[in-house]
Amino acid sequence: MPDSLSELKQVLATARAEVARVIIGQENVVDMALLAILTNQHVLLEGVPGVAKTLLVRTLARVLGCEFNRIQFTPDLMPADITGTSVFDLGKNAFSFVAGPVFTTFLLADEINRAPAKTQSALLQAMQERTVSVDRQTYSLPENFTVFATQNPVESEGTYPLPEAQRDRFLFKVVMPYPDRDDELTLARRMLGQESPEAVLHAGAVKPVVDAATLTQLRAALTALTVREELLAYAVDIVRATRGHEAILVGAGPRATQSLIVASRAFAALQGRDFVTPDDLRSLARPILEHRLVLRPEFELEGLDAAAAVAQVLDRVPVPR
Repeated sequence: MPDSLSELKQVLATARAEVARVIIGQENVVDMALLAILTNQHVLLEGVPGVAKTLLVRTLARVLGCEFNRIQFTPDLMPADITGTSVFDLGKNAFSFVAGPVFTTFLLADEINRAPAKTQSALLQAMQERTVSVDRQTYSLPENFTVFATQNPVESEGTYPLPEAQRDRFLFKVVMPYPDRDDELTLARRMLGQESPEAVLHAGAVKPVVDAATLTQLRAALTALTVREELLAYAVDIVRATRGHEAILVGAGPRATQSLIVASRAFAALQGRDFVTPDDLRSLARPILEHRLVLRPEFELEGLDAAAAVAQVLDRVPVPR
């Protein structure tokens, strides 16, 4: 394994360990977040309040030496509230740009589905192009800019469904479940002392593993991972099969194919391998495809959901040997 890949493997292992000092359990969610960061993509986090969505992103920012900002999305939030605006400077007798909270490295877009369409479109440009346009001027965002958008699956009053184009910009949709009993008991014990997750993070006990510049360099190491030609064809066939499934009205597009391929390389690195396997693609198919599919109403009425449709697709596509 080349030195760059060895370094990447070591950084990922150390990052996992540092995050685990704050986030109890949720190993799969942590891994999915690291994969998105490695591939320079974005994550849609879904979970009820109190499962540590915000704390996870803050911890990742600390561990990876990146800036963090949080925006609470509300129905009255305007595009300028996130992108920034031009303010007249009396001293200079000219307008100057005051950057908004989107100018950061890791952005937590809390309850993103509460914002109206105009605000969503401003964020969409930032997610896709990593730039912001204000008053005919274009400003660049950091190279490692990553959006972690949260949704509350329980409360739907006053929300706006995310448009398909925006959902397609998220590499993963990751559901953060309740912790299991042992993890919740560990959390309860830690809250009695000085080792609560918030206290550990605020005390500076969590140390940066890399900085933003090194993170960019490590990302380039993924190009050394081997993806066999038959696995490329397998990824294409999985995505194309969603377009012909009888229960799916709108299947996944080519961006899903690209996401599946780049994420599988990062997933292999996370497992300590320098090659991709069919199981890597199968493991990532649900979080990559589920939020991109639109089911036919009659099948939804029968109880079929997107996760079940993805499972059926995987059963139908032959696995390369």
